[in-house]
Amino acid sequence: MGLVVQKYGGSSVADAEGIKRVAKRIVEAKQNGNQVVAVVSAMGDTTDELIDLAEQVSPIPAGRELDMLLTAGERISMALLAMAIKKLGHEAQSFTGSQAGVITDSVHNKARIIDVTPGRIKTSVDEGNIAIVAGFQGVSQDTKDITTLGRGGSDTTAVALAAALEADVCEIYTDVDGVFTADPRVVKKARKIDWISFEDMLELAASGSKVLLHRCVEYARRYNIPIHVRSSFSGLQGTWVSSEPVVRKTQQQGEKQVEQALISGVAHDTSEAKVTVVGVPDKPGEAAAIFRAIADAEINIDMVVQNVSAASTGLTDISFTLPKTEGRKAIGALEKNKSGIGFDSLRYDDQIGKISLVGAGMKTNPGVTADFFGALSDAGVNIELISTSEIRISVVTRADDVPEAVRAVHSAFGLDSDSDEAVVYGGTGR
Repeated sequence: MGLVVQKYGGSSVADAEGIKRVAKRIVEAKQNGNQVVAVVSAMGDTTDELIDLAEQVSPIPAGRELDMLLTAGERISMALLAMAIKKLGHEAQSFTGSQAGVITDSVHNKARIIDVTPGRIKTSVDEGNIAIVAGFQGVSQDTKDITTLGRGGSDTTAVALAAALEADVCEIYTDVDGVFTADPRVVKKARKIDWISFEDMLELAASGSKVLLHRCVEYARRYNIPIHVRSSFSGLQGTWVSSEPVVRKTQQQGEKQVEQALISGVAHDTSEAKVTVVGVPDKPGEAAAIFRAIADAEINIDMVVQNVSAASTGLTDISFTLPKTEGRKAIGALEKNKSGIGFDSLRYDDQIGKISLVGAGMKTNPGVTADFFGALSDAGVNIELISTSEIRISVVTRADDVPEAVRAVHSAFGLDSDSDEAVVYGGTGR
Protein backbone atom coordinates (compact mmCIF):
# COMPACT_ATOMS: atom_id res chain seq x y z
CA MET A 1 0.00 0.00 0.00
CA GLY A 2 1.41 3.38 -1.04
CA LEU A 3 0.87 6.76 0.56
CA VAL A 4 -0.12 9.65 -1.69
CA VAL A 5 -0.37 13.32 -0.75
CA GLN A 6 -2.67 15.32 -3.01
CA LYS A 7 -3.08 19.09 -3.08
CA TYR A 8 -6.07 20.89 -4.60
CA GLY A 9 -5.94 24.59 -5.40
CA GLY A 10 -8.68 27.16 -5.00
CA SER A 11 -9.96 26.79 -8.57
CA SER A 12 -10.40 23.03 -8.04
CA VAL A 13 -12.64 23.55 -4.98
CA ALA A 14 -14.23 26.82 -6.10
CA ASP A 15 -17.82 25.64 -5.59
CA ALA A 16 -19.91 22.70 -4.39
CA GLU A 17 -19.64 20.88 -7.73
CA GLY A 18 -15.88 21.28 -7.71
CA ILE A 19 -15.66 19.92 -4.16
CA LYS A 20 -17.74 16.87 -5.13
CA ARG A 21 -15.53 16.29 -8.19
CA VAL A 22 -12.40 16.46 -6.01
CA ALA A 23 -13.98 14.09 -3.48
CA LYS A 24 -14.54 11.50 -6.23
CA ARG A 25 -10.91 11.75 -7.35
CA ILE A 26 -9.65 11.30 -3.78
CA VAL A 27 -11.92 8.28 -3.26
CA GLU A 28 -10.60 6.76 -6.51
CA ALA A 29 -7.03 7.04 -5.18
CA LYS A 30 -8.17 5.35 -1.97
CA GLN A 31 -9.92 2.57 -3.90
CA ASN A 32 -6.71 1.98 -5.86
CA GLY A 33 -5.12 0.80 -2.62
CA ASN A 34 -3.43 4.00 -1.45
CA GLN A 35 -3.45 5.79 1.84
CA VAL A 36 -4.47 9.35 0.95
CA VAL A 37 -3.77 12.72 2.54
CA ALA A 38 -5.38 15.68 0.76
CA VAL A 39 -4.30 19.30 1.26
CA VAL A 40 -6.79 21.99 0.20
CA SER A 41 -6.68 25.71 -0.47
CA ALA A 42 -9.51 28.15 0.19
CA MET A 43 -12.43 28.09 -2.24
CA GLY A 44 -11.95 30.22 -5.36
CA ASP A 45 -11.17 33.84 -4.50
CA THR A 46 -12.00 33.49 -0.79
CA THR A 47 -8.54 34.62 0.37
CA ASP A 48 -8.69 37.78 -1.77
CA GLU A 49 -12.18 38.53 -0.50
CA LEU A 50 -11.06 38.14 3.12
CA ILE A 51 -8.08 40.45 2.54
CA ASP A 52 -10.38 43.06 0.98
CA LEU A 53 -12.74 42.76 3.94
CA ALA A 54 -9.87 43.20 6.41
CA GLU A 55 -8.62 46.31 4.60
CA GLN A 56 -12.10 47.84 4.73
CA VAL A 57 -12.04 47.45 8.50
CA SER A 58 -8.39 48.45 8.96
CA PRO A 59 -6.07 49.77 6.18
CA ILE A 60 -3.08 48.04 7.80
CA PRO A 61 -4.47 45.04 9.70
CA ALA A 62 -2.37 43.46 12.45
CA GLY A 63 -0.47 40.44 11.14
CA ARG A 64 -1.66 38.10 13.88
CA GLU A 65 -5.33 38.91 13.39
CA LEU A 66 -5.03 38.80 9.60
CA ASP A 67 -3.64 35.27 9.87
CA MET A 68 -6.54 34.27 12.12
CA LEU A 69 -8.95 35.60 9.50
CA LEU A 70 -7.30 34.12 6.41
CA THR A 71 -7.01 30.60 7.78
CA ALA A 72 -10.82 30.44 7.90
CA GLY A 73 -10.88 29.94 4.11
CA GLU A 74 -8.99 26.64 4.19
CA ARG A 75 -10.99 25.40 7.19
CA ILE A 76 -14.19 25.86 5.19
CA SER A 77 -12.74 23.88 2.26
CA MET A 78 -11.45 20.99 4.37
CA ALA A 79 -14.72 20.54 6.27
CA LEU A 80 -16.86 20.59 3.11
CA LEU A 81 -14.51 18.15 1.37
CA ALA A 82 -14.62 15.74 4.32
CA MET A 83 -18.44 15.89 4.20
CA ALA A 84 -18.43 15.13 0.46
CA ILE A 85 -16.11 12.14 0.93
CA LYS A 86 -18.30 10.72 3.72
CA LYS A 87 -21.32 11.02 1.42
CA LEU A 88 -19.45 8.74 -1.01
CA GLY A 89 -19.20 6.09 1.71
CA HIS A 90 -15.62 6.64 2.91
CA GLU A 91 -14.35 7.92 6.25
CA ALA A 92 -12.56 11.26 6.24
CA GLN A 93 -11.17 13.49 8.97
CA SER A 94 -10.27 17.15 8.55
CA PHE A 95 -7.33 18.83 10.29
CA THR A 96 -6.13 22.42 10.56
CA GLY A 97 -2.47 23.13 9.89
CA SER A 98 -1.66 23.16 13.59
CA GLN A 99 -3.54 19.89 14.17
CA ALA A 100 -1.56 18.36 11.30
CA GLY A 101 1.70 19.31 13.04
CA VAL A 102 2.87 22.08 10.69
CA ILE A 103 5.24 24.10 12.90
CA THR A 104 6.52 27.46 11.68
CA ASP A 105 8.54 30.47 12.74
CA SER A 106 6.77 33.52 14.18
CA VAL A 107 6.62 35.72 11.06
CA HIS A 108 2.97 36.45 10.33
CA ASN A 109 1.61 36.38 6.76
CA LYS A 110 4.76 34.74 5.33
CA ALA A 111 5.91 32.18 7.90
CA ARG A 112 8.40 29.45 7.02
CA ILE A 113 8.00 25.83 8.04
CA ILE A 114 10.45 24.71 10.72
CA ASP A 115 9.20 21.15 11.26
CA VAL A 116 6.26 18.84 10.59
CA THR A 117 5.13 16.36 13.26
CA PRO A 118 2.27 14.52 11.53
CA GLY A 119 1.40 12.08 14.33
CA ARG A 120 -2.34 12.68 14.14
CA ILE A 121 -2.33 12.41 10.35
CA LYS A 122 -0.40 9.12 10.43
CA THR A 123 -2.77 7.69 13.04
CA SER A 124 -5.79 8.75 11.00
CA VAL A 125 -4.68 7.15 7.72
CA ASP A 126 -3.47 4.00 9.53
CA GLU A 127 -7.01 3.67 10.86
CA GLY A 128 -8.31 3.68 7.30
CA ASN A 129 -9.40 7.32 7.08
CA ILE A 130 -8.71 9.84 4.37
CA ALA A 131 -7.00 12.82 6.02
CA ILE A 132 -7.94 16.30 4.79
CA VAL A 133 -5.51 19.06 5.80
CA ALA A 134 -5.98 22.81 5.55
CA GLY A 135 -3.11 24.20 3.50
CA PHE A 136 -1.34 27.55 3.80
CA GLN A 137 -1.26 27.55 7.61
CA GLY A 138 0.62 26.33 10.66
CA VAL A 139 1.39 27.24 14.26
CA SER A 140 4.33 29.25 15.56
CA GLN A 141 6.87 27.24 17.53
CA ASP A 142 7.53 30.16 19.90
CA THR A 143 4.27 32.03 20.35
CA LYS A 144 1.82 29.20 19.54
CA ASP A 145 -0.07 31.69 17.34
CA ILE A 146 -1.70 30.63 14.10
CA THR A 147 0.45 31.62 11.09
CA THR A 148 0.07 31.61 7.32
CA LEU A 149 2.75 30.69 4.79
CA GLY A 150 2.12 33.37 2.18
CA ARG A 151 0.64 33.04 -1.30
CA GLY A 152 0.81 29.52 -2.71
CA GLY A 153 1.58 28.16 0.75
CA SER A 154 -0.71 25.15 0.27
CA ASP A 155 1.84 23.74 -2.20
CA THR A 156 4.50 23.96 0.49
CA THR A 157 2.18 22.37 3.06
CA ALA A 158 1.58 19.41 0.75
CA VAL A 159 5.26 18.78 -0.01
CA ALA A 160 6.25 19.20 3.64
CA LEU A 161 3.63 16.65 4.70
CA ALA A 162 4.73 14.29 1.92
CA ALA A 163 8.31 14.50 3.19
CA ALA A 164 7.32 13.98 6.85
CA LEU A 165 5.05 11.04 5.97
CA GLU A 166 7.60 9.57 3.51
CA ALA A 167 4.96 9.57 0.79
CA ASP A 168 5.57 7.97 -2.59
CA VAL A 169 4.51 11.08 -4.49
CA CYS A 170 3.02 14.52 -3.97
CA GLU A 171 0.33 15.25 -6.55
CA ILE A 172 -0.40 18.95 -7.10
CA TYR A 173 -3.83 19.34 -8.73
CA THR A 174 -4.53 22.62 -10.47
CA ASP A 175 -6.57 24.00 -13.37
CA VAL A 176 -4.02 23.27 -16.12
CA ASP A 177 -2.78 19.89 -17.36
CA GLY A 178 0.76 20.32 -16.05
CA VAL A 179 3.77 22.59 -16.36
CA PHE A 180 3.90 24.33 -19.73
CA THR A 181 6.71 25.93 -21.70
CA ALA A 182 5.02 29.29 -21.00
CA ASP A 183 1.90 30.61 -19.31
CA PRO A 184 -0.93 29.20 -21.50
CA ARG A 185 -2.98 32.34 -20.83
CA VAL A 186 -0.32 34.37 -22.67
CA VAL A 187 1.01 31.80 -25.17
CA LYS A 188 -1.87 29.76 -26.57
CA LYS A 189 0.55 27.35 -28.27
CA ALA A 190 2.49 26.60 -25.07
CA ARG A 191 3.50 22.93 -24.87
CA LYS A 192 3.08 20.69 -21.84
CA ILE A 193 6.35 19.38 -20.39
CA ASP A 194 6.39 15.66 -19.50
CA TRP A 195 9.32 15.86 -17.07
CA ILE A 196 11.41 18.68 -15.66
CA SER A 197 14.25 18.64 -13.14
CA PHE A 198 13.98 20.26 -9.73
CA GLU A 199 16.64 22.79 -10.75
CA ASP A 200 14.85 23.98 -13.88
CA MET A 201 11.50 24.07 -12.09
CA LEU A 202 13.06 26.16 -9.33
CA GLU A 203 14.25 28.68 -11.90
CA LEU A 204 10.86 28.79 -13.64
CA ALA A 205 9.03 29.22 -10.33
CA ALA A 206 11.44 31.93 -9.15
CA SER A 207 11.06 33.69 -12.50
CA GLY A 208 7.29 33.98 -12.31
CA SER A 209 5.79 30.64 -13.36
CA LYS A 210 2.68 30.37 -11.20
CA VAL A 211 1.89 26.66 -11.43
CA LEU A 212 4.24 25.78 -8.53
CA LEU A 213 5.55 27.87 -5.66
CA HIS A 214 9.34 28.26 -5.47
CA ARG A 215 9.45 27.21 -1.79
CA CYS A 216 7.45 24.07 -2.57
CA VAL A 217 9.95 22.93 -5.23
CA GLU A 218 12.86 23.81 -2.96
CA TYR A 219 11.39 21.62 -0.19
CA ALA A 220 10.74 18.76 -2.63
CA ARG A 221 14.33 18.85 -3.90
CA ARG A 222 15.73 18.87 -0.37
CA TYR A 223 13.80 15.73 0.58
CA ASN A 224 13.70 14.22 -2.93
CA ILE A 225 9.89 14.07 -3.10
CA PRO A 226 8.62 13.56 -6.68
CA ILE A 227 5.89 16.04 -7.64
CA HIS A 228 3.22 15.23 -10.22
CA VAL A 229 1.47 18.39 -11.45
CA ARG A 230 -1.95 17.50 -12.88
CA SER A 231 -5.36 18.97 -13.61
CA SER A 232 -8.30 18.19 -11.36
CA PHE A 233 -10.56 18.86 -14.37
CA SER A 234 -9.19 16.07 -16.60
CA GLY A 235 -7.72 12.58 -16.32
CA LEU A 236 -4.60 13.34 -18.37
CA GLN A 237 -1.07 12.64 -17.21
CA GLY A 238 0.62 15.81 -16.08
CA THR A 239 4.21 16.93 -15.53
CA TRP A 240 6.68 15.09 -13.28
CA VAL A 241 9.12 17.21 -11.32
CA SER A 242 11.93 15.13 -9.84
CA SER A 243 15.68 14.64 -9.58
CA GLU A 244 15.79 11.90 -12.24
CA PRO A 245 13.82 11.55 -15.49
CA VAL A 246 10.71 9.41 -15.16
CA VAL A 247 10.30 6.20 -17.12
CA ARG A 248 7.13 6.07 -19.21
CA LYS A 249 5.65 2.93 -20.73
CA THR A 250 4.62 3.04 -24.39
CA GLN A 251 2.91 0.33 -26.43
CA GLN A 252 5.43 0.45 -29.27
CA GLN A 253 8.71 0.90 -27.40
CA GLY A 254 8.02 -0.52 -23.94
CA GLU A 255 9.75 1.55 -21.27
CA LYS A 256 11.07 4.87 -22.51
CA GLN A 257 12.92 7.48 -20.47
CA VAL A 258 11.54 10.98 -20.78
CA GLU A 259 14.39 13.25 -21.78
CA GLN A 260 14.85 16.88 -20.86
CA ALA A 261 14.93 19.48 -23.58
CA LEU A 262 17.68 22.08 -23.83
CA ILE A 263 15.15 24.85 -23.20
CA SER A 264 12.54 24.10 -20.56
CA GLY A 265 10.41 27.19 -20.96
CA VAL A 266 9.82 30.91 -20.82
CA ALA A 267 8.53 32.49 -17.60
CA HIS A 268 7.37 36.02 -16.92
CA ASP A 269 6.56 38.12 -13.88
CA THR A 270 4.82 41.49 -13.66
CA SER A 271 4.54 41.55 -9.87
CA GLU A 272 7.90 43.24 -9.29
CA ALA A 273 9.09 46.83 -9.11
CA LYS A 274 12.50 48.44 -9.65
CA VAL A 275 14.32 50.68 -7.18
CA THR A 276 17.32 52.72 -8.36
CA VAL A 277 19.63 54.24 -5.77
CA VAL A 278 21.13 57.27 -7.56
CA GLY A 279 24.51 58.82 -6.79
CA VAL A 280 26.09 56.18 -4.58
CA PRO A 281 29.78 56.79 -3.68
CA ASP A 282 31.84 54.15 -5.49
CA LYS A 283 33.78 52.81 -2.53
CA PRO A 284 33.83 49.62 -0.43
CA GLY A 285 30.90 49.12 1.92
CA GLU A 286 28.29 51.24 0.13
CA ALA A 287 26.46 48.34 -1.54
CA ALA A 288 26.63 46.40 1.73
CA ALA A 289 24.99 49.30 3.57
CA ILE A 290 22.19 49.53 1.00
CA PHE A 291 21.33 45.85 1.11
CA ARG A 292 21.76 45.62 4.88
CA ALA A 293 19.01 48.24 5.20
CA ILE A 294 16.82 46.18 2.85
CA ALA A 295 17.59 42.96 4.72
CA ASP A 296 16.82 44.54 8.11
CA ALA A 297 13.38 45.46 6.69
CA GLU A 298 12.90 41.72 5.85
CA ILE A 299 12.56 42.39 2.12
CA ASN A 300 13.62 39.82 -0.48
CA ILE A 301 15.24 41.20 -3.64
CA ASP A 302 15.66 39.58 -7.04
CA MET A 303 17.92 41.15 -9.67
CA VAL A 304 20.75 43.59 -8.87
CA VAL A 305 22.69 45.74 -11.35
CA GLN A 306 25.39 48.34 -10.59
CA ASN A 307 26.44 50.83 -13.25
CA VAL A 308 30.04 51.78 -13.96
CA SER A 309 30.90 54.87 -11.88
CA ALA A 310 31.33 58.22 -13.57
CA ALA A 311 35.01 59.19 -13.63
CA SER A 312 34.22 62.85 -12.96
CA THR A 313 32.10 62.32 -9.85
CA GLY A 314 33.10 58.91 -8.51
CA LEU A 315 29.40 58.13 -8.11
CA THR A 316 27.41 55.18 -9.41
CA ASP A 317 23.79 53.97 -9.55
CA ILE A 318 22.57 50.66 -8.13
CA SER A 319 19.27 49.16 -9.30
CA PHE A 320 17.42 46.15 -7.90
CA THR A 321 14.02 44.53 -8.27
CA LEU A 322 11.69 43.43 -5.50
CA PRO A 323 7.98 42.57 -5.04
CA LYS A 324 5.68 45.56 -5.62
CA THR A 325 4.08 44.87 -2.26
CA GLU A 326 7.42 45.63 -0.57
CA GLY A 327 8.16 48.81 -2.54
CA ARG A 328 6.92 51.35 0.00
CA LYS A 329 8.74 49.55 2.81
CA ALA A 330 12.01 49.48 0.81
CA ILE A 331 11.88 53.20 0.01
CA GLY A 332 11.21 53.96 3.67
CA ALA A 333 14.11 51.80 4.84
CA LEU A 334 16.55 53.47 2.42
CA GLU A 335 15.38 57.00 3.22
CA LYS A 336 15.85 56.24 6.90
CA ASN A 337 19.49 55.30 6.22
CA LYS A 338 20.23 57.99 3.60
CA SER A 339 22.73 59.91 5.71
CA GLY A 340 24.71 56.79 6.53
CA ILE A 341 24.77 55.50 2.95
CA GLY A 342 25.26 58.89 1.27
CA PHE A 343 23.26 58.49 -1.94
CA ASP A 344 21.63 61.42 -3.79
CA SER A 345 18.10 60.19 -4.51
CA LEU A 346 15.80 57.22 -5.11
CA ARG A 347 13.77 56.24 -8.16
CA TYR A 348 10.84 53.82 -7.99
CA ASP A 349 9.26 52.13 -11.02
CA ASP A 350 6.42 49.60 -10.71
CA GLN A 351 5.62 49.38 -14.43
CA ILE A 352 8.21 46.72 -15.25
CA GLY A 353 8.09 43.06 -16.20
CA LYS A 354 10.61 40.24 -16.17
CA ILE A 355 11.05 37.63 -18.91
CA SER A 356 13.22 34.57 -18.25
CA LEU A 357 14.47 31.78 -20.51
CA VAL A 358 15.21 28.60 -18.55
CA GLY A 359 16.95 25.43 -19.68
CA ALA A 360 19.66 22.86 -19.02
CA GLY A 361 23.06 23.24 -20.65
CA MET A 362 22.56 26.82 -21.77
CA LYS A 363 26.09 27.73 -20.73
CA THR A 364 27.60 25.10 -23.02
CA ASN A 365 25.41 25.87 -26.05
CA PRO A 366 26.71 28.88 -27.99
CA GLY A 367 24.09 31.11 -29.53
CA VAL A 368 21.36 30.80 -26.90
CA THR A 369 22.01 34.29 -25.52
CA ALA A 370 22.25 35.81 -29.00
CA ASP A 371 19.00 34.16 -30.12
CA PHE A 372 17.26 35.34 -26.94
CA PHE A 373 18.24 38.97 -27.40
CA GLY A 374 17.62 38.72 -31.15
CA ALA A 375 14.02 37.62 -30.54
CA LEU A 376 13.45 40.55 -28.19
CA SER A 377 14.99 42.96 -30.69
CA ASP A 378 12.80 41.66 -33.53
CA ALA A 379 9.75 42.18 -31.30
CA GLY A 380 10.82 45.79 -30.63
CA VAL A 381 11.31 45.18 -26.91
CA ASN A 382 13.83 47.36 -25.06
CA ILE A 383 15.90 45.78 -22.25
CA GLU A 384 16.51 47.64 -18.98
CA LEU A 385 18.27 45.04 -16.79
CA ILE A 386 19.96 41.69 -17.48
CA SER A 387 20.72 38.79 -15.12
CA THR A 388 22.08 35.33 -15.94
CA SER A 389 22.86 31.97 -14.34
CA GLU A 390 24.00 28.64 -15.77
CA ILE A 391 20.42 27.68 -16.63
CA ARG A 392 18.62 31.04 -16.89
CA ILE A 393 18.70 34.37 -18.70
CA SER A 394 16.41 37.10 -17.32
CA VAL A 395 15.71 40.60 -18.55
CA VAL A 396 13.58 43.47 -17.26
CA THR A 397 11.42 45.35 -19.76
CA ARG A 398 8.37 47.61 -19.70
CA ALA A 399 5.33 45.77 -18.31
CA ASP A 400 3.32 46.48 -21.47
CA ASP A 401 5.94 44.67 -23.57
CA VAL A 402 5.84 41.41 -21.58
CA PRO A 403 3.13 39.44 -23.50
CA GLU A 404 4.68 40.15 -26.91
CA ALA A 405 8.19 39.45 -25.57
CA VAL A 406 7.15 36.08 -24.12
CA ARG A 407 5.47 35.01 -27.36
CA ALA A 408 8.48 36.12 -29.44
CA VAL A 409 11.03 34.22 -27.33
CA HIS A 410 8.77 31.15 -27.13
CA SER A 411 8.51 30.96 -30.92
CA ALA A 412 12.20 31.77 -31.50
CA PHE A 413 13.26 28.68 -29.53
CA GLY A 414 10.80 26.33 -31.24
CA LEU A 415 8.65 25.80 -28.16
CA ASP A 416 5.28 26.35 -29.87
CA SER A 417 3.07 23.25 -29.88
CA ASP A 418 1.82 21.77 -33.15
CA SER A 419 -1.29 20.36 -31.45
CA ASP A 420 -4.37 22.03 -29.98
CA GLU A 421 -4.15 25.12 -27.82
CA ALA A 422 -3.37 24.66 -24.13
CA VAL A 423 -6.43 24.64 -21.88
CA VAL A 424 -6.81 26.64 -18.67
CA TYR A 425 -9.89 25.00 -17.14
CA GLY A 426 -10.44 27.38 -14.25
CA GLY A 427 -9.22 30.55 -15.89
CA THR A 428 -6.34 31.32 -13.52
CA GLY A 429 -3.56 28.93 -14.50
CA ARG A 430 -3.27 27.75 -10.92
